[in-house]
Amino acid sequence: MSTSDKQNPHVGHEILDDAGGFHITDEAVDLGAYRWEDWMAFALFWILAAIVFYQVFTRYVLEDPAGWTEEIARYFLIAVVFIGATMSVRRNNHIQVDYFYRLIPRPAGRVISTLVDLFRCFFLGYATWLAWLLLDKIGNQRMAIVDLPMGWVFGSILFGFALMFWRSLGVAWRHWKQGYSILERPECPLGVEEVK
Repeated sequence: MSTSDKQNPHVGHEILDDAGGFHITDEAVDLGAYRWEDWMAFALFWILAAIVFYQVFTRYVLEDPAGWTEEIARYFLIAVVFIGATMSVRRNNHIQVDYFYRLIPRPAGRVISTLVDLFRCFFLGYATWLAWLLLDKIGNQRMAIVDLPMGWVFGSILFGFALMFWRSLGVAWRHWKQGYSILERPECPLGVEEVK
């Protein structure tokens, strides 16, 4: 261990202290990596957790289950998934297969990764359009147990897809500017600064 590591309290590994024992320090927390949609998904998740807790409490403690909790929890889970998926699109960390990029020449890999970016943008744009059409047809129907419009649920799906589409355009632009994507160079996860 170097002396500079011993003096830096923000090193994320073990440090030998003066008594000869090990002291583990955590890395500094950087909340700047999160965007507003991450915080929205975080808030929706905790509302979902509170609803599920209330459901368990009424079912097993009060022995009188609240009927609305199962339906509302399902809809909050849908919102968490679609809005939370935006974080993975923005950070470009969905499941990817980069093995073939090691076998083909770099120019061919660049073309294929650009096509992957374009296909992702097209797919998410088309999914946004389909979610809009679905919301237009189903939006005024009511939920089964709670008398609220189903449009709220499909609105969260539309919002999530639209945000994923917007973030995929930013990822494609970032890859174009830096000249490579994570598929071509998996050791460089974000490359240029993340899209804000």
